[in-house]
Amino acid sequence: MRAGSRSVQKGMTLIEVLVALLILGVGLLGAAALQLNALKYTDSSRMSSQASFIAYDMMDRIRANATADYTVAPPASGNLNVTRDQDLYDFNTNIIGFGGPTATGSITVNQRVYTITIEWDDSRAANMADSRRSFVLTSRATVDPVMTP
Repeated sequence: MRAGSRSVQKGMTLIEVLVALLILGVGLLGAAALQLNALKYTDSSRMSSQASFIAYDMMDRIRANATADYTVAPPASGNLNVTRDQDLYDFNTNIIGFGGPTATGSITVNQRVYTITIEWDDSRAANMADSRRSFVLTSRATVDPVMTP
């Protein structure tokens, strides 16, 4: 350096670069965690919607075939000649298709009010082992007969 000349800094120091990279890294990790949680909860919501579609489909089938008893166990295979058996087989197949082998479904009736319950494992969204979720649909399938006094 010559005497009388001012020294001017040019460029960035290594510490400034490392601090900038640290801030960028923390920001990217936070964005990645946010994206993973969004995917997790979207999947849980999708499964709830799918359970809703399956339950409403079954309720429509019950209404279409109102004289059949849908509270029996679903058959192991479909039977196109017996509507109730085919409906129950489709119901069970759809539940296992969306929720896996641990998913279950049941249909109960009490004074013409049907309750359809679908349960599945949602441990991925809950971050806990064996976290079960359920969807319950309750509806009257037939109209009460008109009573004349």
